[in-house]
Amino acid sequence: MPLLVYVLIAIVLGISMGYIFPDWITRIFVTFNSFFGQFISFCVPLIILALVSAAIAETSDNAGRMLLMTLGLAYLSTVVAGVVSYTTSSWVFPHWIIPTDTLTVATGGTTLIPYFKIMLPPALDVLSALALAFMLGLGITATRANVLKQGLLELRSVIMLVIEKAVVPLLPLYIFGIFLQMSASGEVGHVLKTFMVVIIVIFALHILWLLFLYVVAGSVARRNPLRLMATMLPAYLTALATSSSAATIPVTLQQAKKTGASPNVVDFVIPLCANIHLSGSCLKIVACSLAMMIMVGQPFSFGMFLGLICLLAITLVAAPGVPGGAIMAALPILESVLGFTPEMQALIISLYIAMDSFGTACNVMGDGALTTIINAVMRHKSTQQLSR
Repeated sequence: MPLLVYVLIAIVLGISMGYIFPDWITRIFVTFNSFFGQFISFCVPLIILALVSAAIAETSDNAGRMLLMTLGLAYLSTVVAGVVSYTTSSWVFPHWIIPTDTLTVATGGTTLIPYFKIMLPPALDVLSALALAFMLGLGITATRANVLKQGLLELRSVIMLVIEKAVVPLLPLYIFGIFLQMSASGEVGHVLKTFMVVIIVIFALHILWLLFLYVVAGSVARRNPLRLMATMLPAYLTALATSSSAATIPVTLQQAKKTGASPNVVDFVIPLCANIHLSGSCLKIVACSLAMMIMVGQPFSFGMFLGLICLLAITLVAAPGVPGGAIMAALPILESVLGFTPEMQALIISLYIAMDSFGTACNVMGDGALTTIINAVMRHKSTQQLSR
């Protein structure tokens, strides 16, 4: 079954069992959550180091104007999407989400404490891991250190195996424990109401963002934006079904070529954007984070979220190919910039995964728009060179 199904089952069971289980059983899951939360915190810097450094080392092998243009457009699109998400969410959410002091029971200091705790501090902090990842990735490219590059690729395989075989399979149990705690504390109704508001707002934002991207692409390429969107629709639907940008690449390539873009441009831009263009994911993480902060009564500001967005646009390159990878890659940034606790991280994981396929579909659909823009610019430059 898809991860989303397991998560939904975990949420339903957690809510139901919270009214049935005695405290001593609930404390077993509280104990598990205490350890697993620390395990996630331990893994996240390693995820950043292994996946980001390997992605930079691989991507930078292809030098040239088209690479720089694709990187710049993808980063700009992701950052602008995050800013739009913050602006809209900060205007809408305060009218619908009411912070409650009692929610601290569900997001930190519950009366149900673990039977025991095992301390597992991370080997690196987040910023150190990110800085080291950039240093290694760029250094490997500059020095052609193929042996070190191969070592990073193998490290990435190991870390991805840990995520796929240890972290992801246990996430539903972790989420079950969180909702079990909230149900036992009586706060689950407030959280679910918040979830519904956030899901509706984020879905609307995704549609509006895609319309904006295709209007820009249509203007640059002098094409009908609605026809471009209709051509890319099979890729959107495939991404909805697979929740994976990587798995959707064959369909995205096929549909992008049908838009009239050059096959050479499509074959270069689409696979690259599948790894670096994550505007839908950034949009969703920003909205979910802001909703979570309002829900627990934490202060926030545009400057705080702008820093978060700029870091997310870089860090999310670690996400593709990993189930729920975007939110896993974002956890250390949420912790260091916004001060998210492990319990808040678990809630945002639940909220994110509930909409995972929509964010992936937005990423994939946006790749088609960026391809159209880059194709039009490259064609214009080629025409200019020929005229000379």
